[in-house]
Order: sequence, then C-alpha cells, then structure tokens
Amino acid sequence: MEEIDFHHSLPIQLRFNDVDKFGHVNNAVYFTFYDLGKTEYFSSVCPNVDWTKDGIVVVNIEANFLSPIFPTNRIAVQTAVSEIGHKSFHLIQQVVDVNTHEVKCICKSVMVTFDLKKNESKELEEEWVEAICRYEKRDLRKKQ
Repeated sequence: MEEIDFHHSLPIQLRFNDVDKFGHVNNAVYFTFYDLGKTEYFSSVCPNVDWTKDGIVVVNIEANFLSPIFPTNRIAVQTAVSEIGHKSFHLIQQVVDVNTHEVKCICKSVMVTFDLKKNESKELEEEWVEAICRYEKRDLRKKQ
C-alpha cells in the first residue's frame, strides 16, 4: 500500500455488543467504524454539502484484517482520500490502536457521488474536490 498521511482520526468507543464469542470485535462491526470515519471526515472537510440532495455511495469495498481488536484496546479510525476522479474517489481507512499505533485493519473503498433527486451518479462538485485536496495537502485528481 502506498504511504498515506492520515490527517483525520476519529476515536471509537467500543460497545459491549461489538465483541463476539471469541472475545474480540466481530469483523462485521469494523464497517460501522469505517462509516463513522467517513461521516466525520466529510462533515469536517466539506461542511457545506446539502445531504438532502447530494449523497455518497460505496460501490466497492475491501478490508484486510491484520490483528484482532479486544475490548481493552483503545482504537481510532483514520480516513484519507487517495484519488479523485470525475464522479468517484478512493478512500483509504484504517483502524489503529491509539496506544501502540498498531494497524488492526485496512479498508479501501471506491465512493461515487450521487444526485438523490435524480437517483443517478453525478460529477463531483469542484468545491468538494478543492476542499479535499486542501485538506489532504496534495492534488488528488486522477491524471488522464
């Protein structure tokens, strides 16, 4: 995986029901952590988005589980955009132990911007692209 600087980190509070009978966080729960990270990322980076007309949908997601999370771990989900196209962008997220910095899981997603009124994909707003590039401190536009 390319080296990513994560500028966005969200502490996650583990809940009793996140843990399965094996004594660690169930793999399905990680996706709720990633959803929380995405939500907070876009609230921070693009605060003026009108979520009643614009949406972002997952079209592809891949997770690699590296090490289990136990109830005593303190974790955070880190989120970064790694590439921006015309209608889509790539997210890289990871769950890390905040004390040891051990990466527990890495997730790669392809996200598409969506017009909720027309029920179809749409071009990324230039305002979003500029805000994300500013936040990530580099030009992420896909080279053609």
